[in-house]
Amino acid sequence: MSAEDLTNLKISDDSVPTPATTSAGQEKDVAIKDDTPSTEAAAVNGENGEGKMGEEEVCNDALEEPRLLASEFEVNVTLADQQANPDSPLYSAKTFEDLGLHPSLLKGLYAMKFSKPSKIQEKALPLLLANPPMNMIAQSQSGTGKTAAFSLTMLSRISYDLQQPQAICLAPSRELARQTQDVVNRMGQFTPMKTFLAVKESWNRDTRVDAQIIIGTPGTVMDMIAKRVLPIKDIKVLVLDEADEMMDLQGLGDQTLRIRKMLPPNTQTLLFSATFPDKVVSFSQKFAPNANQIRLKQEELSVEGIKQFFMDCADNEAKYDVLLEIYNLLTVGQSIIFCRKRDTADEIASRMTADGHSVASLHGSKDTGDRDAIIDGFREGKTKVLITTNVIARGIDISQVTMVINYDIPTTGFGPQARADTETYLHRVGRTGRFGRQGVAINFISDANSYRWVQELQQDLGVEITAVKTQDYEEMEKVCLDVLSSGVWENPEINLHAVTLFRS
Repeated sequence: MSAEDLTNLKISDDSVPTPATTSAGQEKDVAIKDDTPSTEAAAVNGENGEGKMGEEEVCNDALEEPRLLASEFEVNVTLADQQANPDSPLYSAKTFEDLGLHPSLLKGLYAMKFSKPSKIQEKALPLLLANPPMNMIAQSQSGTGKTAAFSLTMLSRISYDLQQPQAICLAPSRELARQTQDVVNRMGQFTPMKTFLAVKESWNRDTRVDAQIIIGTPGTVMDMIAKRVLPIKDIKVLVLDEADEMMDLQGLGDQTLRIRKMLPPNTQTLLFSATFPDKVVSFSQKFAPNANQIRLKQEELSVEGIKQFFMDCADNEAKYDVLLEIYNLLTVGQSIIFCRKRDTADEIASRMTADGHSVASLHGSKDTGDRDAIIDGFREGKTKVLITTNVIARGIDISQVTMVINYDIPTTGFGPQARADTETYLHRVGRTGRFGRQGVAINFISDANSYRWVQELQQDLGVEITAVKTQDYEEMEKVCLDVLSSGVWENPEINLHAVTLFRS
């Protein structure tokens, strides 16, 4: 897809949701400094497919119109405290009842062990649920409650007595789409809604979809629309999860744009991500015109609560040797090892298995059934260590992950011109330290380039890097275990500092 294609996206101004206004008709700005996990349930598991009919019958007419909060939508929070502290994004003076949610949705939230909305949910949901519907571009760090916010929006917008697709959520990977479907199913379990997972091998041309909420990947959704299996005339909401990747002109952007052009012009368009690089900001504003925006500055993006290290390995082969040395640390909870290439992930998994360790590898070239079984086994704790590519770098929420290893530091470009990919790094390390818990991220370096990438990461994110000798494994193990045992589960304290580990 070219930039010209996106620029030429035609959505008439009179049919596009408009921003929230004050009583004087002026546009409200939404600014946020937010990162800490919300009170989302730690792991949302469940069967794919239809949501269950609950004890209460719900129809669209019965859904109460949400009440707008009378506050200024200005959020200035840090990530150092718990929900009881007013300065934390976990804190909320409001309840979900204050947000005007329907009782059946409240019942689903409380069944999922939600207690109060996070700061981003408290401020975003009134805008998301207001009438007339408004577009939104929302950026907030991993674990702050974005999935719950757009799931509640879809569940509140649809008409439950209309057996037609009314909301579409697009995700960049099969794994994230399945996870989001599980969240929506659990959240809407006391309503008569249905969901459909639109991924490879999940549909056939002879069965027309009648679920109200469709969650899937762009290629499959586009195919289903083209084959007239997925009717779209009643679509009210389009959500892009991990929107910066979905809008990437070199990646999924073409398919995403085509889907948007097919939908009714007044579709409420919601873009959510932890990162919005400058290169996609202008495109996102064309994709979701006149949108309310919740944005973060670059230096506010760093994931706190995660102790970040890097280890200076002699060469690529030494990376594997170091990985074996720290295996015991990997199994304190659960760990994810990120590699640049699929072949590397498979090779490491094969060698570690041969050395007697229990690991699994996951990447996009595996069969769909294998991918589902592998991620489900990891989510259920059957596998302690998962070796993967960027296929699960974004959005995957497994609360028991205590450590992330960047076997290869993520970069943009190749060779001497390559630069650290700050956005992908943030998404990767954000797989640990969920919901206020602490976590550890370790980055392997093996040459001058990878050392430079670490320097670029600390400059981009404003993190401080200090040194610990790599070969002193006892000291390293003590530091990591201290992190993972310092009130991680009962009373997490969120403090960020990165520690460099050098070869002696």
